[in-house]
Amino acid sequence: MTLLTLDLERRFWQQGMRHVVGVDEVGRGPLAGPVVAAAVILDPDRIPEGLNDSKKLTAKKRAALNNLIRQHTIFAIGEASVEEIDQVNILQASFLAMRRAIEALPLTPDHALIDGNRLPKDLPCPATPVVGGDGVSPSIAAASIVAKIRRDYVMQTLAQHYPEYGWEKNAGYPTKSHKEALQNIGVTPHHRRSFKPVHNILYQE
Repeated sequence: MTLLTLDLERRFWQQGMRHVVGVDEVGRGPLAGPVVAAAVILDPDRIPEGLNDSKKLTAKKRAALNNLIRQHTIFAIGEASVEEIDQVNILQASFLAMRRAIEALPLTPDHALIDGNRLPKDLPCPATPVVGGDGVSPSIAAASIVAKIRRDYVMQTLAQHYPEYGWEKNAGYPTKSHKEALQNIGVTPHHRRSFKPVHNILYQE
């Protein structure tokens, strides 16, 4: 497991920028459900131990870290709906969710560290894109954990109404069983119509 360092955050802290926010999104690849972003401002004196890219953590470790992050940081969550994803495309919807997460914070950050190689437009603060950020910056890693837990919860809730698609297990990603359910049962209001496998089923006639 790579050890994340606070090098990036420190660079801004040393310039007197106290509120450096890490931002990450979850849910670009699924065929169903919203895209969810989180924004997390770490307290330099109370950084949860063991932060890492949410994909590299066990479910148990992720849940434990999520609780610590919620206790010891300033954080907020933003979402973009399936309708918005279909309207503006998944990249722009991801940016929208990120911007909403930053704007939902109780204060305006001094600087944002954003996972990826591009920045959303119209952010409320200056920002730096960080490629592979959830494996480099503890702030972004914390955001990846909060966003993943939140999105999984959303998909588990939706799964109660649409049990055939297995969303509580696959979180809406295009697994074999999810694609089979799509073929056999059809498209729900929570499926992304602009995504090829869904689009093809809707328009196969």
